[in-house]
Amino acid sequence: MSTLLFPIGALIFSAGIDQRMREGRLDPLPFLQRHTRGDWGDVSDDRWQANNAALQSGDRLESFYVVHRQLRICIFTEADRSETHIALACER
Repeated sequence: MSTLLFPIGALIFSAGIDQRMREGRLDPLPFLQRHTRGDWGDVSDDRWQANNAALQSGDRLESFYVVHRQLRICIFTEADRSETHIALACER
């Protein structure tokens, strides 16, 4: 991945994401790339602005993506940038 706006730390997949990856039903990496480039996905304007501010302040970053009508994923990077989690929206 090129031009990361922030370090992602350890990459952690939830059980639901891991299962869908193993079944070949989901590739979360394009969404991770969007997250690391500052495309926060399908979030409110307030969340978008909060994420942009968090790039400077070091707060937690949260993205939300609609993969298709029945599949939504969340990606969040901890404030200390030690971990980035990818989870199904229903697992949060």
